[in-house]
Amino acid sequence: MTSSIPATIPRTAHGSGLQAVLLDMDGTLVDTEGFWWDAEVEVFAALGHDLEEAWRQVVVGGPMTRSAGFLIAATAADITLAELTVLLNAKFVERLELGVPLMPGARRLLTELAAHGIPTGLVSASHRTVIDRMLRSLGAEHFHFTLAGDELERTKPHPDPYLTAAARLGAEPSRCAVLEDTVTGVVSAEAAGCRVVAVPSVSPIEPAAGRTVVESLEEVDLAFLRSLIMVEH
Repeated sequence: MTSSIPATIPRTAHGSGLQAVLLDMDGTLVDTEGFWWDAEVEVFAALGHDLEEAWRQVVVGGPMTRSAGFLIAATAADITLAELTVLLNAKFVERLELGVPLMPGARRLLTELAAHGIPTGLVSASHRTVIDRMLRSLGAEHFHFTLAGDELERTKPHPDPYLTAAARLGAEPSRCAVLEDTVTGVVSAEAAGCRVVAVPSVSPIEPAAGRTVVESLEEVDLAFLRSLIMVEH
């Protein structure tokens, strides 16, 4: 499996503020968190199991292996993790064919970042097949780098995805602004040392040191992201 990993972008603003913007995908840029839950419900119904609504809060925002593993254990379904992963990805992509709604403000923000040449990375726990399909709606041209959850040994909530993305973009993690919609993603970005803007989708996220919480991407623009990174003197 091959990720969209270009040669490292030379750092041109070392120690002088914002160096890169890293964005989560599902629930942050595209309104698909509900798609995943619907796919899980449909797949498990075919296996003869009903999912409890409370489980939705457990599986949201995490890597496929964690979510699928939890649901297998919770339902005692007679299916392997590998088999379930294939079924869930297929059902999710099937739903994407009906159209992918972007979150309010997503298109404007991506266009602004591209217009100003800001190094931008898409960092998702979704698999490469899903990301490549989603890029048809998001526009691959908006990203210098994309990273899928099945391209690393450890994905969110571990810091590896954001450390990898920052390194590939030639940026210091502390000079990266990250946009995330789940606690799992926020924990990953903060563990990597990034400044986080949380845009909660399914579950609430509390403000904290180094973290800003907004209601929508419509509140976020380049000036706002730059203001989060303190300039070193």
